[in-house]
Amino acid sequence: MTNLDHGKFTHVTTVFHSLLALDVFALFFTGYGIMFNDELWWLVVLLGGYQGVAALHRIAGFGLVALIGFWMLLMLTTSTGRGNFREIVPTGDDVAAFVQDVKFVLGRADERHPNARQFAGYKADEVPLLSYVGKGVVFIFSVELTLLTVSGLLIWSKTGVMQFFATKTAAMAFVVFHGLLGVIMLMGVMFHIFEHGFHPAFYPVETKAFIPRSMIPEAHGHEGEREADTTGIERLTLSPSWSWVTNLMGAFVVIGIVSVLMGSIFDEGYPVPNELAVGGGPSNLLLTVGINIGVFVLFVGIVLSMYGNLVRIRWERQLERERPRTTADGGRVAESGED
Repeated sequence: MTNLDHGKFTHVTTVFHSLLALDVFALFFTGYGIMFNDELWWLVVLLGGYQGVAALHRIAGFGLVALIGFWMLLMLTTSTGRGNFREIVPTGDDVAAFVQDVKFVLGRADERHPNARQFAGYKADEVPLLSYVGKGVVFIFSVELTLLTVSGLLIWSKTGVMQFFATKTAAMAFVVFHGLLGVIMLMGVMFHIFEHGFHPAFYPVETKAFIPRSMIPEAHGHEGEREADTTGIERLTLSPSWSWVTNLMGAFVVIGIVSVLMGSIFDEGYPVPNELAVGGGPSNLLLTVGINIGVFVLFVGIVLSMYGNLVRIRWERQLERERPRTTADGGRVAESGED
């Protein structure tokens, strides 16, 4: 394990990340089962039919409300939470990093800003917790999840909505907004899966999202890791399967996003009402294949999340085996292989 794999987050944060991912995937599977019930008929059947899909979607929605409430409470009441919140607040350095990165892309700067070079041979303590890109992802996802939660609750509580918006147009607007916002978030999640699952330094999964910083090698006296001058990227070798797998998944991500967007425009029904649907569009077969490819990318995401947690469990067990044991009087018990 190199410093590239270092955990930047607390144990609570890594667990929360996994639970949130599981809940969001459940919302996607059930929501798109409702949205594209013709193309994803097999998913509807798998989840217990239309009533089962709708019930599971509501349960996952309440789970999202609970997770958001827990996270807000954690941010407000704990020193660690407040510290993490301060770490994701944009700073002047983030603005400078963005400006310099734009100049770098345009050929007007020789190198990227240090705040953005998390994979360029820098140690964990030489780069911020999150680059400006990472902070942007956190804020965008936070806003999207909040708006999805609010609009979902308003759609579910039809009686409460009708007290304020007693028109069909208003009710239709909430449904359209909720569905199309879900499409936008789907694009972000697909890119997130691709970015953190198929980066050449982390393939097949970025472990720092799952291994907390209390378990990083630097914290346990691994001399070769703690005293290293770089992140250790020069010791990594590229997996033989990375090239073709990454190209295939990249194509699937693009096809999935385009198909879902086109389906949202041309497909009649949720989230675009029949009155607003464009109609026509590509053949049903092509659209069906593309949307199913998009759902497949989501399945890959949940598999990678499960694999990341498996890596964390295996690492915990390895640390436990390597941890010196002590006797009742404080003496050290020699591990196997020691004199």
